[in-house]
Order: sequence, then structure tokens, then C-alpha cells
Amino acid sequence: MDDMPAETGSYHYRAMKRAIALIDAPGGAQRSLSDLADEMGMSPAHFQRLFSQWVGVSPKRYQQYLSLGHARRLLHERFSTLEAAHEIGLSGQARLHDLFIRWEAMTPGEYARQGAGLVLHYGWFDTPFGMALGVASARGLCGLAFADADTCAATFAEMTARWPKAEFIADPSMAAPHVDAAITQSGNAALHLIGTPFQIKVWEALLHVPSGHVTSYGAISTRVCTPRAARAVGTAVGRNPVGFVIPCHRCLRAAGELGGYHWGLERKRAMLAWESARLDVQKAP
Repeated sequence: MDDMPAETGSYHYRAMKRAIALIDAPGGAQRSLSDLADEMGMSPAHFQRLFSQWVGVSPKRYQQYLSLGHARRLLHERFSTLEAAHEIGLSGQARLHDLFIRWEAMTPGEYARQGAGLVLHYGWFDTPFGMALGVASARGLCGLAFADADTCAATFAEMTARWPKAEFIADPSMAAPHVDAAITQSGNAALHLIGTPFQIKVWEALLHVPSGHVTSYGAISTRVCTPRAARAVGTAVGRNPVGFVIPCHRCLRAAGELGGYHWGLERKRAMLAWESARLDVQKAP
């Protein structure tokens, strides 16, 4: 694997993981700024600055977004049927992924060849949600997989096994523009989706869920095929190879449970909290 990146954003994310662990500690009481900062080994001023830089709100306010009940509130207040999602995104309050992402899918024949003849460049990148393995073809970003320090090797093996006959070349410079455009939601990010026709149909539906909003497995099932296909949809969501950009983290169970997440539930909670807080900041007068 290529060298790991400098971890500026990952430092922020590791702080979020530690904060989640503290907030989830027995009792679950709200923590004061001083208490949280002290337990994390930071000064209150540094801790406040870290959170504000990462998400735009104070640590005290951010706790409400990290709570276990936040998913239920999202389903109640910001649930998007996929038919309505497009209108929400165009309202200016939440920018849709498909407004800045162009994508194309590998043909079924190309997929069946398991990447044969495909040259994929990869590198490790620092993101707001930890280290990520970025994989790109000449047509765009086809993989973005998150990892922690002790899971990098497994993440690399799992991602490269998706296209076993492709040629993988360690060259971060080729993937960097795609990763940067996708994470910052600036410019025109290009995606090259490599999956079965059904998987791609599910991933396309996910691209219509605005940032700060959520949908359910059932809603996606209704959109792409039949409500009875929720299990198959869940499998396709879990096989999403482009984390965060194709927002599978915005898919929840109808009862308000988070469901699964390929790169860890703590990361899913952090993504949902990050997006919700940023949306609230944007909407504030």
C-alpha cells in the first residue's frame, strides 16, 4: 500500500470518535465543555475551536446530533421520499449530490469481466471522517473506503477484491482530484460506478437524498423495484464502494435504527451529525 497521508482531518475525526465514546458512557448525561475538554486532554479553548472548525457548532450543541435518538428525529423531521428529494435539493437548503456529480456506470459485460483491462490508480487521503482509500479509473472515482490505523490493510484487500482482474497502481495524484471534488462538494466530481445493474440502480437512488436528510430502505425499495425487496436493497446499499459520496449513511431503518454501515456505525453517526449540524448552521438566520 502507498504511504499514509498527513492526518489533519483524521485528527478531527478521531476527536469525534472519542467524544462519541464519552457521550455514550453509562448515564449519557450532557457533558460541559470543560469536562469534555479535560477528559480528552485538551484545553477548553482548543476543544471548542476544534469542533467549530470541523462542523461549525459548539461541542455542547454538537452533543445533540451525536445522541442515539438523533436518527429517530431525522426520520421524523427530515425524511425524504426519493420523489420529493429532488425538490428539496433544488430549494437551496440542501445541495443534492447529483447537482455537482456526473457519473457513468460500467456496462454489465465490463462488470462480468471483473475489471479485466481496467487500470485503477489509488492512494490514501485525509478526510473529515478519517483516512480513506481512494480508487479512480480514467473515467472517475470508483472507490472511497474509510479505514482506521488498524484496518488499512483489510480495507485495501476488500476494495481491490471487488475488481480482482484490474491492474492497481499506487498513484495518489491520479485519484486526488476526484477525491477532493467529492469530499469538498466543489467543482465537478466524476464517478465511475462498478457494480451490478441492480446495485447501480440503488446507488443512483441514494444520490438523490439531500445532505442533512435521510431516507429508509423501504423508500428506496419502492423507488427502484418493489417494497418487498428491502433486503436486497439493504445488501446493495452495503456494497456501495464510494463512501460518503454515494450517501448510504443516509439510509436508516424505518423504526429509527441506524442499520448497518460498512465502515462502522460510529462513522455513520458522525457523518449524519456532521451533515445535520452544517445544514442547521446554513439555515440559521
